[in-house]
Amino acid sequence: MRRRWVKVLVITVAVLAVLFTVVDRVAVHYAENEAAQLAKEKYGYANTTDGYLDVGIEGFPFLTQAARRDFGHVTLSAGRFYIDTTTNAPGGYLHVDRLRLDLRGLRVTSLTARSAEANLATGTLTISYEELSGVLTRLAGHGGPLKVSQAPGSAGQAARVKVSGTVGGRPLDSTGTLLAQGTELSLTVPGAEQAAPVWRVGLPEGVDFTAARATADGVEISLVGHQVTLGSSRFGT
Repeated sequence: MRRRWVKVLVITVAVLAVLFTVVDRVAVHYAENEAAQLAKEKYGYANTTDGYLDVGIEGFPFLTQAARRDFGHVTLSAGRFYIDTTTNAPGGYLHVDRLRLDLRGLRVTSLTARSAEANLATGTLTISYEELSGVLTRLAGHGGPLKVSQAPGSAGQAARVKVSGTVGGRPLDSTGTLLAQGTELSLTVPGAEQAAPVWRVGLPEGVDFTAARATADGVEISLVGHQVTLGSSRFGT
């Protein structure tokens, strides 16, 4: 009889463990979807038909973290969303290939306002040369297509890029600079006959660009933030 009760107890514990895991995974999936929707609304991610936005809440069990409103590690991945110039110049839209944010020590500060604070945020933002080539060509307005490619000499927050093509009926072979400061990107190209376009990226308050470098695939920009506020952007929504 005792063995039977032990067997029943073991089976019951196993079933409860499975049920808890299922409930936990359902809850984390719902929370991730809600967080992704909030990020989309606040920061403009996934604003294109082929864009994507994923939020991942790490650690198990999720329900324990949710009860404390304290999460050790949350990731946000977005891509193929566009940003426009600060002057809304015709053709000035620029697609961001990839954005990755790692949030550490995230604590929910208000359920009603749907806001949170992270102790540390790190990440990268990548823009392809194809996208940079396209936006420069559109902004030039006349002449042949402009091509942007990797150039040596990136340092600090300035990535060096090579720009070649035709502007105003004359050839252009120049070295430009993509500067990443604060939450803004500016692209300066000597001889392009146009003012340097500036784009502002929607990021959680407290996150800023810290470095930019030209790689073989595109310009990679590093981001860092401390005591980062989520749920309220720099654009005030």
